[in-house]
Amino acid sequence: MVGFRNRYLVMEVFLDPSKDLGKEDPIIISQFNILKAIKDSILVNFGECGLSASLGSLQVKYVNPITKVCIIRAAREEHQKVWSSITMIRSIGNCPVIFGLLDLSGSIKACKAAALKYDEAKFEQYKQVMGDRLTPDISQQMHNFLAKIQLLEH
Repeated sequence: MVGFRNRYLVMEVFLDPSKDLGKEDPIIISQFNILKAIKDSILVNFGECGLSASLGSLQVKYVNPITKVCIIRAAREEHQKVWSSITMIRSIGNCPVIFGLLDLSGSIKACKAAALKYDEAKFEQYKQVMGDRLTPDISQQMHNFLAKIQLLEH
């Protein structure tokens, strides 16, 4: 028996650079928002048939709203369609965004390692930018997100 093959995409969400990021983020990046944007993009670019073929395994496994790193699972046969649709997303809600692929892997184990590495690096960058405005609450949230990556499974 052959298991169902998936691909895992570690993506980074870049918010509009013309907005001031020192203030409150214009949108909260969540699993629901990202999944809805991906589904809408697949529907627009590949039609209903492309959407129904992609929905079988499509799932947003992890989202970190602090570092804007997310993990998306797609079927091996459909991952290029999902990837190209993600590349064509220009906004979530009314906030302009761009997605960047950080890593593509065939196992959740490799994906977790890559996501953990990128998340830790992005948080170090975030701490330097925030300086003394970094609250213990945000540090605790980040610690919780890093622990959540460790618990990911299929």
